[in-house]
Amino acid sequence: MSTLSTEAKTFNWLLDTFASGTAGVVQAIAVSSDGLLMAMTTAQERANSERLAAVVSGLTSLAVGAASCYPLGGLNRVVLDMDEGYLLVTSISAGSVLGVIAERSANLGTLAYEMTLFVNKAGDALTPKLIDELKSHVRT
Repeated sequence: MSTLSTEAKTFNWLLDTFASGTAGVVQAIAVSSDGLLMAMTTAQERANSERLAAVVSGLTSLAVGAASCYPLGGLNRVVLDMDEGYLLVTSISAGSVLGVIAERSANLGTLAYEMTLFVNKAGDALTPKLIDELKSHVRT
């Protein structure tokens, strides 16, 4: 098995830092435009992250389709408000998205701000080559 590039390690570190440093975040994943898991926080099981990637991919597709029906601009964020918490999805770059599960006690404004900071840090570095590397080396 080959080792990860510095860029891939940095992307995973940014995701872990976002999740561990943002109050209320339970799980965070990155999903490619083809719906495959690219990265996940270290504290999660791969099977749960794969299931979340499928949910995030489906939500993104549905939301983009719904947004295209109205003259309100592009999609910024998807928020699912559940009894015990939230699922938030936002674009990273070129079809890749960040999916975040958060506790009910999370401050949505702070969470959205921290997600934007993550996207600003990680989005520019997310090249097609890095996406392929991340998908083939998702942590087990």
